[in-house]
Amino acid sequence: MRQITFSQATLEAMAEEMRKDENIFVMGEDIARQGGIFGQFKGLPAEFGFDKVMDTPISETAIIGACIGAALAGMRPVADMHYADFMGVAMDELFNQMAKIRYMFGGQTTVPMVVRAPDGMSSCAAAQHSQSIESWFMNIPGVIVVTPSNAADAKGLLKSALRDDNPVIYFENKILYKEKGEVPEGEYLVPIGKANVAREGTDITIISYSIAMKKAFETADILEKQGIHAEVIDLRTLVPYDKEAILQSVKKTHRLAIIHEAVKQGGVGSEIAAFVAENALEYLDAPIMRFGAPFTPVPFSPPLEKAYRLDSEKIAKEIQAKF
Repeated sequence: MRQITFSQATLEAMAEEMRKDENIFVMGEDIARQGGIFGQFKGLPAEFGFDKVMDTPISETAIIGACIGAALAGMRPVADMHYADFMGVAMDELFNQMAKIRYMFGGQTTVPMVVRAPDGMSSCAAAQHSQSIESWFMNIPGVIVVTPSNAADAKGLLKSALRDDNPVIYFENKILYKEKGEVPEGEYLVPIGKANVAREGTDITIISYSIAMKKAFETADILEKQGIHAEVIDLRTLVPYDKEAILQSVKKTHRLAIIHEAVKQGGVGSEIAAFVAENALEYLDAPIMRFGAPFTPVPFSPPLEKAYRLDSEKIAKEIQAKF
């Protein structure tokens, strides 16, 4: 199978869906003339025109607000946030309007829009351009949250998001943009709400998503050398997350670790741990383990940023100590 980058996979998904549905358009900062700061929109204006791929002023509030209005009018807009960190500027539009309109109107109208949000640490981008904020939106009913970890899922999840009648927040990690992977050509969908058992094992379940899947696989490799066979689950969707897949795996392995790049406190791992404790506590042979970033802003200093990042060796060592 051919290999393309994560960025190319999202570009392909956008182009395929825009050809099929004339109601899809995209708006954001530096996406038309520049092609997006990560190249994820490059070439779209040449095919679809500047009325379908629109540069906007630097106002996340205006971008999200305009997209909500367009969605209510029958369009299927895509809002690019430049950096996920900037979603805070438009939080009223995101959680008081976009997330609640379908419910408040009793299902008489829908808000079929996608918010694309590049997230995570890159290289010394510092505190305001490095955050992983996905857990915020796990607490907001009315939005779907997806977090692909590879090029194939990047394409399949984006195509599914563009067809969904609910608002979808599509977190796309900045480091992953340049990474290549096998991606099917043409029609390829990844179902929303379905996790992927990326590696089968019998001794512990490791749950992760997005860029932290790299650390999950690295940790599993280290544990394998120690005779511990880890099962690795890629959530892919955080809202709704695949509860059945999690329970099935934990009931098989009897141990659980959750890994994410976001801050550990109040993170996705907290929700997964609570869910498993409520529904499968009797199957566990050891305490649930969570691994995430320290409870501080992301540092600019290269040595401090390195210390802030997840360390597979340390994770594996802590897991091994529970056996």
